Amino acid sequence: MSTGPESGETGVLRCRDVPDLATALMEGGLPLRTRLGLRVHLAMCSMCRAYLDQLRKTRALLARRPLAPPSAAEEEALLARITGKPHD
Repeated sequence: MSTGPESGETGVLRCRDVPDLATALMEGGLPLRTRLGLRVHLAMCSMCRAYLDQLRKTRALLARRPLAPPSAAEEEALLARITGKPHD
């Protein structure tokens, strides 16, 4: 098996690989070999299954009710909090 961001030294996926691959899995953008490796990992790892389940639920919830863009005042307040600069 190949090594790289989608696999460990032995070609087996690790838990830390799952977040990078989860979105591609849901969108159908993974090569067959990587998809199968991820499915094997998910079959063995309840924590990663829970992560993927939560990600799917979050995406479904957001798809049902899109967020409204923030007002100019909310955007300025958020930027001020991020940068640490006071806003008017």
